Amino acid sequence: MATKIDKAVLEKACRNIIETILFCLPNAYKGTVYEIGGAPDMIAKRVTSGVIDEERETILWGLPERSDYNPPGKPWIEYRDEPGRPLEAMAWCVEKRKSWTAENPRNDSRSVRLQVEGVWEDFHHMEPVLIRKEDLYFGNDLPLQHARNYKGEIIWQNNEYVVAAVIKIHFRPHTIKMGSPETKVIKRLSRTLGTELLSYQLRQQSVEAMRQLACDKIDSCNVLAHSLRNAIAKSGFILSLMKLELGFLRDQWERVLLEDSDQKGVKQEAVHALNEALKSVGEGSDNQRKRLMQVQNRFLDFSLPPERGENLVRMQIEERWNELLAEKPLDEERTKEIRRGIDQLKRSLYLGKDPDILAAHDKMVESLKKEWTNLIYRDTDRLDSQFLDRLVLVLEDPSLNLPYQQKSRKSLIYLKTLAEIMGQLEQNTNVVLQQVLNGPKRQER
Repeated sequence: MATKIDKAVLEKACRNIIETILFCLPNAYKGTVYEIGGAPDMIAKRVTSGVIDEERETILWGLPERSDYNPPGKPWIEYRDEPGRPLEAMAWCVEKRKSWTAENPRNDSRSVRLQVEGVWEDFHHMEPVLIRKEDLYFGNDLPLQHARNYKGEIIWQNNEYVVAAVIKIHFRPHTIKMGSPETKVIKRLSRTLGTELLSYQLRQQSVEAMRQLACDKIDSCNVLAHSLRNAIAKSGFILSLMKLELGFLRDQWERVLLEDSDQKGVKQEAVHALNEALKSVGEGSDNQRKRLMQVQNRFLDFSLPPERGENLVRMQIEERWNELLAEKPLDEERTKEIRRGIDQLKRSLYLGKDPDILAAHDKMVESLKKEWTNLIYRDTDRLDSQFLDRLVLVLEDPSLNLPYQQKSRKSLIYLKTLAEIMGQLEQNTNVVLQQVLNGPKRQER
């Protein structure tokens, strides 16, 4: 694959992801991870497959089926889109870097089994595992050879990501839809797998750099200096992933907390009301209305710390409304409705830590509720090992009862490990650079 990882380590990482997905999604029964080799061959090869039993307790591993994708795999030229042969979902995931969901296999244009064998009960979702080129190649040493589509056009040329692997999950008939929660879970876990692969890649690159030092000190000095600069830069990448996971935890928590509350759907109602109010704005402001509606709809996907979220509402929504109302005034009642909608959006950001709502949630002890909300609603701009340790520990408590609690816990453990590797890489590099540049210290006589 584009990364260079020990076969046993790669298989273990892939099994962990499949195991997590199959135990989290009750309608999923089989998972496979394919590695995607480097250009131009880009060989797609099965790493491992797992099938969960009817009791959903044991997973059977291996590659029992006959498939072109079993080792040694299938090169890009044989599965890419070409006229005159069946279209494959694998080609779509690799070339487009997008997922493919077979929610209706009978009409699936990329079901090879339907086109060749007439088998239509093949409900599945395929998700590419993306890694940023800059992270994978440390900003240099980009491959000189490229994969091309059948028209001769270079794929991935103007995109910052490469496909390192593809995850395929089979579902029971008629239980998977495009954009469903299951597909979102798989997408998030594909990011986790990408992070883990990158972590192993970085660790292996560090070992190789040390070996190079023994062969040629000067060359190693240059390599390690470059690695140091990039290691420091990548800390922001890890922090972004941590914030993404915290947002996912806040979203899970608020869904559980507000399930039986009359405050459920406050954010959605506010966005709907504001979108409806946009229809009242006069002609000549179509572009403004369109942009504002897009911003308001995107707010539904955000799960930010309250203070940061309120700033976003103020700058991205409230100020745009002020400009729009200044240009296209509405009557007093409609203006008040808009202000109420904006205030409701701001208030929705604090529901997860609202004292009254928390008091009504009697499925957790008060001390745990207090610590949990303090952790997930903290606005942090730095990597804090103690904070992550405490968050991972709290996630062990079953009384939280979050839908993807164990998945989030594993993701945070992976991120903490990656952060430690980065820190160790920086520390080791500094030591080695000091020794290479200044030479070993001589003992005083």
